[in-house]
Amino acid sequence: MAKLAGTPVFDPAGDQIGRVRDVVAGLRAAAPPRVHGMVIEVQPRRRVFLPITRVRSIEPGSVIFSGRINMRRFAKRSAETLVIGELLDLTVTVKDERVTVLDVAMEETRGSEWMITKVAVLTAGLRSAGGLGLRRRGVTSVVDWEEVHGFGVVQRDQGAANMIAAFESLRAADLAHALQELPGKRRIEVATALDDDRLADVLEELPGQDQVGILGRLDAERAADVLEAMNPDDATDLLQDLPPEQAEVLLSMMEPGEAEPVRRLLTYAEDTAGGLMTSEPIVLPPTATVAEALAHIRQSDLSPAVAAQVLSLIQISEPT
Repeated sequence: MAKLAGTPVFDPAGDQIGRVRDVVAGLRAAAPPRVHGMVIEVQPRRRVFLPITRVRSIEPGSVIFSGRINMRRFAKRSAETLVIGELLDLTVTVKDERVTVLDVAMEETRGSEWMITKVAVLTAGLRSAGGLGLRRRGVTSVVDWEEVHGFGVVQRDQGAANMIAAFESLRAADLAHALQELPGKRRIEVATALDDDRLADVLEELPGQDQVGILGRLDAERAADVLEAMNPDDATDLLQDLPPEQAEVLLSMMEPGEAEPVRRLLTYAEDTAGGLMTSEPIVLPPTATVAEALAHIRQSDLSPAVAAQVLSLIQISEPT
């Protein structure tokens, strides 16, 4: 089911209406979970619910549905679980051995009813024969759902490697949106498992309150590294939301060359032009054409926020 993340969703006419972001299931005490449907992201970044009863085909690279989709924003019920967001990376038990969930599989049982029937797990490692105490790398295996115990237990530290792998192809803005849909504990686990550059990109797309919540769960040294990877104006906005003492500690731990433009931006009030500007603007000569500007902002290392500002300026400057 992890492979469904990002899969395009098409209506019967062949028009793409969005992409799969997660699968919704209901955990039950003594039976395989019933799949309720899929969380589909449609434009503009609205997550809606597609009942599994309306899914007509699931193929590599496409999900096809029939009927209409309710465009009301998806809200998870208390008895529901997000399969990709909450089940992957759990530590569970199979035959008294602790294992990690890599993925789960669903299958159609009758009519349009789908159940989660299989679980792919990874053992922590097996001792070698001979009693030498040596260990080899963990082994991946697929077991029936009924053989697994512990899905209903709240875990303090779940890990996030497999969920991150499922969402690897997402743009930073989409991953940030996905994080906002997760429970608070799971959001922190996934965010802190990202590498510094990826986390910096994601933080730039999150609201200030979520930025502060995630940064506050990092140790000071890593928090400073993440701030260095952010655009100076975004790092400035985040530091302004922190207590002054904490912000100064993080600034002192940043590389001087990275901290200097942030310190300069911090001297401006938030609601002034100086407080909104970036210290790394795009500079083009007066003779540059619109086509050249568009080509320049397509660089992959340029932040979408700066590129959007360039487009706005181009639109403003066009003759009427």
